[in-house]
This record gives sequence, C-alpha cells and structure tokens, in this order.
Amino acid sequence: MINLKKCLAAISLLAGMQGYAASPEPKNKQKKFVSHFENVLGTSMELKLSAATEKQADIAEQAALDEISRLNAILSTYDPNSEISRWKNTDHQAVKVSKELFEVLSLFDSWRERTGGALTASAETISKVWKQAAIAQKLPSATELANAVNTAQQQQWILNADKQEAIHLSTAPLALNTFVKSYIINRAANAAMAAGHLNSLVLNIGGDIVVKGDQTEPVLISDPRADAENDRAMAEISIGNKAVATSGNYRRGVQIGDQWYSHIVNPMTGQPAGDIISATVVASNATDAGALATAMSVLTPEQGKALAAGIPGTEYLLVTKEGEHIASSGWKDIERTDVNSHIAPFYAGWNSNYEVEINFEIALIAGTRVRRPFLAVWIEDADGKPVRNLNVWFNKDRWIPDLKQWYRHYAEAFKAPDGQFKASVSSATRSPGKYTLKWDGKDDKGADTKPGKYTIVIEAVREHGTYQVMKQEIEIKKKPSQQSINLAGNVEISAASVELRKRSN
Repeated sequence: MINLKKCLAAISLLAGMQGYAASPEPKNKQKKFVSHFENVLGTSMELKLSAATEKQADIAEQAALDEISRLNAILSTYDPNSEISRWKNTDHQAVKVSKELFEVLSLFDSWRERTGGALTASAETISKVWKQAAIAQKLPSATELANAVNTAQQQQWILNADKQEAIHLSTAPLALNTFVKSYIINRAANAAMAAGHLNSLVLNIGGDIVVKGDQTEPVLISDPRADAENDRAMAEISIGNKAVATSGNYRRGVQIGDQWYSHIVNPMTGQPAGDIISATVVASNATDAGALATAMSVLTPEQGKALAAGIPGTEYLLVTKEGEHIASSGWKDIERTDVNSHIAPFYAGWNSNYEVEINFEIALIAGTRVRRPFLAVWIEDADGKPVRNLNVWFNKDRWIPDLKQWYRHYAEAFKAPDGQFKASVSSATRSPGKYTLKWDGKDDKGADTKPGKYTIVIEAVREHGTYQVMKQEIEIKKKPSQQSINLAGNVEISAASVELRKRSN
C-alpha cells in the first residue's frame, strides 16, 4: 500500500474456494467473483467466491443474502417484529421458539457459564447506562452502575430442550450482538456454498470472516491505533476453513468529556472494556471466534488464555492499551512473516507530524441493504497529474473502466500481475457506509512530495446507475497548519471531508 502496485492490496477482492453440495468444477475452470454491500447486520459486507460460472456466483450470493435476512428476522433485537423481539414481550410464559433462537439462547447460557458472567445478552442493560451518560456528558453514578450490574447478572430466561420452549423472566434489555453476527456469517456461508456449488468462499461482515472450501486466505489484522482503510496492518495471517473475529474499542463507543469509552462493557463490573483495545481470535467455529474475541476484550489476558485453551485449534492476538502484543503459542504458525508490504511503517513526506485524512459516507437508505458503488480515491497535483492512488473498489474487471478518470491514470498498474488485491481485513465492527483514508505525503513510488497545491478526487459509479466525481483542493505549505474542509454530498457519497492535521498515531 506504499507504492503504486501494492496500493490496490488495501481493497479485499477475489479469492478462491471449494463447495460441498455437488462435485465442484476443477480449479482451472473456476472464476473469481466479489460483491460488496452496506447495511448488512448494521455494518458492511464483502463476499468473495470461486465458481464455475457467473450464474452460480449469483445464486450463491443470493443464498447468502437470503439466509442473512432469514436469521436477522429471527435474532435481531433492533427489529420490533423479529421473533426474539416478540418473545421479549412475553412474561413468564413457556413459548415454543424456532430452533435457531433456541440454539442462540442456549449458546448464551453456555458462554455465560464459561466466562463466569463476562458474556451475557443482558449486558445491554449496562450499555444503556453509558449511552445515557454520554448524552448527559456526565459519568454514571456508582448506584446506577450497581443497579445495572445487578439486573444484568439476573437469570433472564429458562429453556426447555425437550419442548424447544423458552420462558422470558425479566424486563431487562437484551441484545444478541455479542457473537450472533458470527453465528449468522457461518450459516450464510454454508448456504452460499451449497446453493452455488462453489469451490470456495470468503465472507466478511464488519471485520468478522469465515473462510470455507479449497482456499487459503490472507487476512490483515487492523491496527487499533491506525485503522483507516489504507493504514498499515498490525499483522497478516493465512487461514483456511477457519473463522476470524476481531473485537476492539476503536470504532464504536461513547465520548464523555475528553475520554473515550468502549461499547464493550464488563457485565460483572459495569465498566467499559479498556485494558485490551483489540482482540483477534482464529477458531474452527465462527461462533467460538466471535464469542472469544468479545470475552477476551473483557477478561484479563490470563483469564482469556485459560478460556481459549479449552477450545482446540484456537489462536489469538491481543493488544493492550499500553501497546503490548500478547499472542497464543500457535499464532506464529499462521502469521505471514514472508511479507511486509501491508505492514510497512506509516510515514509522511512534507512533515512527519502531519497527514491528510479523507472521510466519506456512502449514501444509504435506512433499514435497506444496498450494493456499494465502484469507487476510487486518489491525489492529483496542480497540473492534474496523478500523484498517489489511495483506494479503488469494484467487483468485476470488465466494469473497472467505468471509473473513467481513475482508469485513465491507473489502468496499466491495474493490469499488472501484482495489481490485484488479495487480502481480507479483520477489524472491529464498523458503522455501515463510513470509511476513512489517509495520505502520508508520498507519491506512488514512495518518494516525498513537495509542498504545494493538490486535489483529492473521489470518483463513484454504479453499474447501470449514476456517475459522480468529487474534487477538493488542499494546499500543503512547508510549515503545515491544520485545515478541515467539508464537501457537498451527492447521490452516491452523502458526505465527505478532507482534513490536514497532526498525525493521529
């Protein structure tokens, strides 16, 4: 991501994989396909698959989306019409529930016991206290937290496995987002594999990833202190037929005064997680990976290590607030040490203390899943010549020329053998449609750029849809001073901003 040919590696695309519903086509007949969506389970989604035909790829994609919608209609605590929302409205009644809801409630019981109460669906009781505190800009009182902890630690339901019934016992708020996203990802991946007769598949929803089939996938682990789309990764691993989940406090949480508080709370103390700022877990089972990543954000490293030891095949990487990396003994076996292009140090050309940050939001429709437009972001000099390519997103090679201005500058680099991006990215869950890129003051060859006027270009196009270009000039002086500019939105990019500022990391 530091030079031209490697900058495209920031965009996860194409991967291969193997199906298990029918005999898959030989590898040499498989084609690679990718799709991106926003507003899936409240975040972004990337689906990379290998199929014999585009029709099979389309069938697999639709199967994954249908399964996600089906399970969301059962398990979403944000949808008032979901099965769990209707069940929550019952009181001390034995209710026959779906096998999926029963399984998830059973998993919460199991993980609550395993973690000594560190994982519970009723942690939302405490989260609401902190959200209200953020609105009031005042820390919650000891009494408020004690009451919330007491409520969270109460038994919330009773299950009857013989009758597949659940009895709701309290009025405490419940949220299943602790690991249910991973549960749904695994089910959706299985549905896609079976429906599309795929060779392999990689499904990434909000930074939690499942890899299935005949595929070894490189996965970049986001640095919790530098998590822009094109920031250096903290580590790179290689996995096959595994799941990866990352929890962290760097993308979601609340701000009270000058202090940032994680959205992950400890149900035993009422306090937001803070000692572990990132927890990445690799496991054979997606639900295990998701549950462990959250639990290890709350527990001490020693407790987390003991918990992970009980699940064979589990590896992890923790980052403390002091910046210490704590890895499992087997992490080195999956970490890629033969590559360093993705994890090179971030540096600035004009001034080591400054960087340009570009924020943009893809236009969304509330409650509606949308495809992400093809999009490119790059830097031009005062003469309109390309200086630095920052990012490009697309899903089929034949559509990349639709990004007309970007393609005019960077077509040859795209066609180069190493111009295709390869890695998926595991990170803390992002908000849907919101992205950040940084420019470090280097050009595409890694050389320092000179002070002067530059233009940030954001080009977006939708298949059989609109074409939009946003441009913003910014002047870089020999002695930079902070600048912040808001750009007018359009039908594809609802909002954007450019900021020259002191480096955040």
